[in-house]
Amino acid sequence: MNDRTCIVTRKTREPEELIRFVAGPDGAVVPDLKRKLPGRGCWVGAEKGLVEKAVAKDLFKRALKAPVSAPPDLAERVDALMVSGALGTLGLARKAGAVALGATKVEAAVRGGKAVAVLHAAEASQDGIRKITAARRAAAHVGGEKVPAFRLFSEAEMSLALGATNVIHAAVLDRGPGEAALKRLVTLAAFRGIAPDIPASGAADAAEDME
Repeated sequence: MNDRTCIVTRKTREPEELIRFVAGPDGAVVPDLKRKLPGRGCWVGAEKGLVEKAVAKDLFKRALKAPVSAPPDLAERVDALMVSGALGTLGLARKAGAVALGATKVEAAVRGGKAVAVLHAAEASQDGIRKITAARRAAAHVGGEKVPAFRLFSEAEMSLALGATNVIHAAVLDRGPGEAALKRLVTLAAFRGIAPDIPASGAADAAEDME
């Protein structure tokens, strides 16, 4: 196998579609999301189910050529690291002015063509989501970008990361730090097997938005 082959599927994938793992000093399997840790590494497709299979089938010993031990909750640990990284990048984007907070500002950012992604907290009401979804569909209908929406974090997680209170809706804006945050969101969603909500741009959707 070459360095970028998933040890579960035996398929070669792009680096951003894989997670690197190494053997820690204590013999435990350690996720290396930044691909910077020293030593021999192996790759697993960046999907929770694949990490779970690698653990269940004890594939890390052969791949790392060492008597390593993979913790049963390795997939959950990877998820936690991805959440921490995504929220940290969102916090940096917020400080750089690349995040808008609140339903009104989010809707304005979408309609103004400034948003590259929308975030809804797990606690978001359907009414609040519906209004922003209408804005996303309207923007797509007139030829704008199809802004994806994610629902990956709790209100508490978003509030802490973005330095505000009661953060239910947020928009990632089309700036450097915002693009970096979007990549983390896409990676986390893919790991969890959650497809972001991407608006259609057909006439039927536009008619629905005007009701």
